[in-house]
Amino acid sequence: MDRTLRIAVVGTGGWAEQHARIFSRRPDTELVAIVGRNQARTATRAAAYGAAPFTDVDSMLDAARPDLVTVCLPNEAHFEPTMHLLRRDVPLLVEKPLVFELDEADALLAEAEARGLFFAINLNHRFAEPVQRAKAAIDAGELGDPVFATWRFGGEPNFGTSPHANLIETQVHGIDMLEHLCGPVSSVMAQMTDLTRPGTYTTLAVALTFASGAVGSLVGSYDSSYAYPDTHMVEVNGTGGRLLIEDTVKRLTVSTAGEATRRVWEAGYFDDEARTFAFTFDRHVEALLAAFRAGEEPPVHAREGRRALAVAHGIIRSFETGARVAV
Repeated sequence: MDRTLRIAVVGTGGWAEQHARIFSRRPDTELVAIVGRNQARTATRAAAYGAAPFTDVDSMLDAARPDLVTVCLPNEAHFEPTMHLLRRDVPLLVEKPLVFELDEADALLAEAEARGLFFAINLNHRFAEPVQRAKAAIDAGELGDPVFATWRFGGEPNFGTSPHANLIETQVHGIDMLEHLCGPVSSVMAQMTDLTRPGTYTTLAVALTFASGAVGSLVGSYDSSYAYPDTHMVEVNGTGGRLLIEDTVKRLTVSTAGEATRRVWEAGYFDDEARTFAFTFDRHVEALLAAFRAGEEPPVHAREGRRALAVAHGIIRSFETGARVAV
């Protein structure tokens, strides 16, 4: 598949504009359509990126005939549009979270599997330069055997109707990242608070055990701000060293146990791409399109979204029961 790929974007929100930006500017893709619910907003977005506007998905599919559709909709409105597109035999890239309920995730994955469809999810933190370097260092044994890992991430809220939006919508990145770096989580124990918004759990702290025997922690909050320094941090300690990821794209520090010197990566003067969070999505798209053209599975399959959701539901059960929960 060496021709220009025809891409449609479903959604007209803030992050959906990143979808439009990427696919309208790549030399190997053509942004052929944008679908939204509001006609005026959709027309404005489509005009800005040289695409055709639609307010109906089926009309778009019949008229634009895209090779790949990307879906970026409000967090709790993912299931029905995604299922509809799968039933139209459309290859998909969807935004996280996959859905909020496990039975819905299973239904989507089963539909895609039955139809042999390409089904990707955008867990783009994996593609940050510090994260990729951290993964390579761990895989190369530079830290020895990982013993403990920590994820901390907090910012302004993105409320919906779910009391667990912080966990499922935002901290999905943390669940995925910890497993990406340290392997599968085997059990969780959780604390949550709804102190600032009764009925909605805006901050949580989770103790984790990994299948390897390592332990970890996840702290996630809507009671913080993205304007704060060090709003995000990942630390992995092993028997031979430690690494620290700061603000996803800002800095990676790798230390060897017993040594006062450290190895640090930061984006250089002419490396704006590596220091920009939104461009982690560009990197994901590069890998995704290579896989799509080659007829391979996506670099981050939608089943990874289902896995993160399963861990999230284990965290919820742990909080509700006050007990450790296997996941």
